[in-house]
Amino acid sequence: MQILISSEQIQQRVRAMAYEIHRDHPDGVHLIAVLKGAFVFLSDLARAMPGRCSLDFMAVSSYGTSTNSSGQVQLLKDLESTLEGRDVVIVEDIVDTGLTLNYMQKILRARSPRHLRTACLLSKPSRRQVDVKIDYIGFEIEDRFVVGYGLDYAEEYRNLPYIAVLDGPAESRAG
Repeated sequence: MQILISSEQIQQRVRAMAYEIHRDHPDGVHLIAVLKGAFVFLSDLARAMPGRCSLDFMAVSSYGTSTNSSGQVQLLKDLESTLEGRDVVIVEDIVDTGLTLNYMQKILRARSPRHLRTACLLSKPSRRQVDVKIDYIGFEIEDRFVVGYGLDYAEEYRNLPYIAVLDGPAESRAG
C-alpha cells in the first residue's frame, strides 16, 4: 500500500474543517454521519468542534457487496432525531459518483432543517455522475481505490490512521 494522505495531514485538515463548520454554525450543529465509512471522520470532527454539536447516524448503500456503485441507493438505517429547524451537516467519508449524497440531501432537505450542508473527507470529482453541492471538502483525490481512516475494502483496513491506495487488482476500482 502507498500512503496517499498521512495521519498528520488528516488531523490538521479535520481541525480546520471543524472550525469552518463552527464559523458557519456558531450556535451549534447537528452532525449526521453516513455509516460505516464516516464514523472515524465524524469522531475526530466532533472532538475538534469548538462549539455545541449533536450526532446522529444513517446507513445507506449503493454498493451492496460490489466495489462499483449499482446506482440504486438503499436506506438501511434512518435517523433517531428530527431535523426541523436545525443546522445540519451531513458527514461523508468520500464522494465519488455523487449518487448517494444526492439521495441523502434530497431526503434530509424534505425534513425541513434550517440549513443543510455537507462535509466530506475525500472528493473524487472525476467520478461525478450527479452534480452535488459539498460545502466542506477535506481533500480532492484522483480516481484511485483508497482505504483507511474508516474507508474499507471488504470490511478491512478501516482501522488505518491514514489514507492509502490499495495495491493490486482492486486499485482500478471505485473507492
